[in-house]
Amino acid sequence: MTDKPLSIEEFEAALRAVGAERYHNLHPFHKLLHGGKASKGQMQAWALNRYVYQAAIPRKDAALMSRVHDREIRRVWIQRIHDHDGLGEDLGGIERWLKLTDGLGLDRDYVISMKGVLPATTFAVEAYVRCVTEGTQLEAICSCLTELFAPSIHKERIAGMLANYDYIGDDVMAYFKKRLDQAPRDATWALNYAKEHARTREQQESVINILRFKCNVLWAQLDALYHAYVSPGHIPPGAFVPVV
Repeated sequence: MTDKPLSIEEFEAALRAVGAERYHNLHPFHKLLHGGKASKGQMQAWALNRYVYQAAIPRKDAALMSRVHDREIRRVWIQRIHDHDGLGEDLGGIERWLKLTDGLGLDRDYVISMKGVLPATTFAVEAYVRCVTEGTQLEAICSCLTELFAPSIHKERIAGMLANYDYIGDDVMAYFKKRLDQAPRDATWALNYAKEHARTREQQESVINILRFKCNVLWAQLDALYHAYVSPGHIPPGAFVPVV
């Protein structure tokens, strides 16, 4: 590998190429879910396990903020915690996700307890939290760059679920609709940060690699769901067992 830094255009293209190759919209479970082929039980399993990831986002953001000495970065980053935990009358993204699990017929206390989640879900999510806690500040901030690819998956999810599942109403899709505005805002800021602060080739490669890692975290969660609830259908002991 040459030590010469990529141009800004080459660097951004390399980041976007990671999404084109690895983002979880390419996963077969995603295609099952959005194509109207998932059972309600599979939908419940997905929403239950994804809650673990949603609930971890404010934790990883708070961990990042505790390490950042730049007040201006903290002033920007705290909005992400508000987006998920809520602030004032806006109850936040976690509450909107619970509206989804409510709508799918899952007991809210059971969802919040995380008792029925797959072991691999927990391992993948906690690996992400550790990455943000222990990596460099550049890596920690840029691990969120999967948000570059999020709006397209949210649009597909909204359209696919509303079109294909008669038990999914417009109200339970509020989380995804809100992220259509939030994700591009966050992604634009993080991308600009990466372009400004990843000056050497080594730093650029570290950002590309952390984006690959984050894509792997998201992919691994769907791998676990597919193995447990689609094929071969091996649900681990203690994990959620669909009744529909």
